[in-house]
Amino acid sequence: MPPTRISRRAFLAGLGGAAAALALPTNARALSDASKLVIGHVQHGGNWDPRPNALRRLAWELARRTSIEPASAARVVRLGDPGLHETPFLYLAGSGGMPPFREAERASLRRFLQYGGFLLVDAADGSDGGGFDASVRRELASVLPASPLEPVPRDHVLQKSFYLLDRQGGRLLVKPWVEAQAIDGRLAVIYSQNDLGGAWARTELGEWEYPCTPGGEAQRETAFRIGVNVAMYALCTDYKDDAVHLPFILRRRS
Repeated sequence: MPPTRISRRAFLAGLGGAAAALALPTNARALSDASKLVIGHVQHGGNWDPRPNALRRLAWELARRTSIEPASAARVVRLGDPGLHETPFLYLAGSGGMPPFREAERASLRRFLQYGGFLLVDAADGSDGGGFDASVRRELASVLPASPLEPVPRDHVLQKSFYLLDRQGGRLLVKPWVEAQAIDGRLAVIYSQNDLGGAWARTELGEWEYPCTPGGEAQRETAFRIGVNVAMYALCTDYKDDAVHLPFILRRRS
């Protein structure tokens, strides 16, 4: 008896039924927000949100480029919030001078950082010695007086936590480095004067909000790579530094 021939439409319909049988259970869910990276955007007394779309764009790039599962939106927090620890990655941005923190806010941020929290500070105004730069240096010196801001060395694990970085990015190039405050060797605070958020920000129509000078689009790409590296470092700290030695360790054991 000759084999029965079926039409292409019937064959594809059969595949659809098989795929449905192998589909995930209907109660399967993606990661909840509690399991995702949620960035806490610090609200302070100055211009605290100069680049409203920046963090959303960074989250999109993190999801596209890495295995990090970021929340779609940042969470607005205040330094005195009792639940500050629920967002272990904080982002503090500003343009222009910032009023002094209250002592309770300084104590809360100090405790947050000493217990493993991480803070990225981003100067949107390109200031150097005045404006937001002067304000944030004043506050960080009060929060961690034993840990002065210092340039991050080019061979630090931050520069290779995901991308290998050998330059800086941002809307501007005020400084050819980022600075950091360390606690027991861990970078607890990273500070950029180059307006990373200005390089990340995109309009609702998909256009870049600001040009990057003097380096153009290559400078913008570096700003995104810095953001990815910072997120990786905030989540994993020095794991990458240990991993680079693994081939040598295995070679010695063989």
